Amino acid sequence: MADHDNEANRFSARASRYARVGANVGGVAARMAGAKLFGKGETPTNAAALAQALGGLKGPIMKVAQLLATVPDLLPPEYATELQKLQADAPPMGAAFVKRRMMAELGPDWQKRFASFDLKPAAAASLGQVHRATGLDGTPFACKLQYPDMQSAVEADLKQLEIAFALHRRLSSWLDTREIAKEIGARVREELDYEREAKHAALYGAVLQDIAEVRVPAIHTDLSTKRLLTLGWLEGDRILSFSDQTLEIRNRLARAMFKAWWHPFSRAAVIHGDPHLGNYTVFSEDGEARGINLLDYGCVRIFHPRFVGGVVDLYRGLLENDNARIVHAYEVWGFKNLNKELIETLNIWARFIYGPILEDRTRTVADGVKPGEYGRRQAFEVHQALKQRGPVTVPQEFVFMDRAAVGLGAVFLHLRSELNYHRLFEAEIERFSLETLTERQGAALAAAGLPSPE
Repeated sequence: MADHDNEANRFSARASRYARVGANVGGVAARMAGAKLFGKGETPTNAAALAQALGGLKGPIMKVAQLLATVPDLLPPEYATELQKLQADAPPMGAAFVKRRMMAELGPDWQKRFASFDLKPAAAASLGQVHRATGLDGTPFACKLQYPDMQSAVEADLKQLEIAFALHRRLSSWLDTREIAKEIGARVREELDYEREAKHAALYGAVLQDIAEVRVPAIHTDLSTKRLLTLGWLEGDRILSFSDQTLEIRNRLARAMFKAWWHPFSRAAVIHGDPHLGNYTVFSEDGEARGINLLDYGCVRIFHPRFVGGVVDLYRGLLENDNARIVHAYEVWGFKNLNKELIETLNIWARFIYGPILEDRTRTVADGVKPGEYGRRQAFEVHQALKQRGPVTVPQEFVFMDRAAVGLGAVFLHLRSELNYHRLFEAEIERFSLETLTERQGAALAAAGLPSPE
């Protein structure tokens, strides 16, 4: 393989992408601006046009659209509804194309390194596709192969995102989206680096090694590159196929999901930031569901330990009605210009997010709420309050924490689980110490080969 990287953010590829994405998104943006100018507001027709424009484009712009749709009330409801309909499955690369891609990553004799390699993908997504394969010793593999020119596509699409956010700020001044755009850009760029994703998987494997209900795939670095990630194949079934199982089974899976999310956060200040249901499958033993497989590690957010301290402070503050501790948590997270009205507004959202863990009783996450509507009412209340009192800048670190929490709640709603979330959370933060977390995180990141957060 040549040392020169022919796909590293090429200008020609970016220019082509600008033309394709810009023509699609720009036309819809013009319609949105025109409607706003003439007082017509948002329309379902505009929303559907945007979804149609994005849905025909393979690559990061579709992923960004899906990310935006899952951040409550960042977009008007009709836009969120349409964008959530976008399917993660993009048209797959053909067999000849796959062979060329594999040759580019592992060399001309790449096929000799596998006992078998299925050229038809098992799954195709926005940045790459997954192939089943078998190692020379019979080990089953999941080979994640990136589409060509994705780095150029990401840079072009993020530029379009900046334009869209700038338009959003002009039309809706209550929310400063600059930090949101910065965070989404950082995470999507990280997702391109499969070597980093392998380190994320190693980090999760170490942090969750004592949690039997959660399985993390093995990493095969000898068959991995910056754009090819080979992991062990974990057999499992779609989590939604268990939504009609007994309450005992559904609760078992919900507890596993809770631990998969909160245990790494409380032990290493890291979260799995993509709540897409396709990132989890259920493993069974003796014909019965026992836990979950955590499959994808591209969208992982590593926090400074002080951010976790803020989460614990806000929880304790809400639990004990300690306003000083609540304010301290918001300050630790980076919220600026706090005053009584803004704190009250932020507390609407905080009491919703923390609601299930504040009550020491067995309960559902939210009675009578559909998974796709989880958080929408509270977000609307916050939206209306901030429109009167804004603008507010959402701190960069807060974006994926917020999104992942809503996504996790939606999974619990799908499962219709009934648990004492308060006691589950208390078990995770028992004897919490910022100093201990800092030491534990430093050791875990060093072992995985990841840098400490700034």
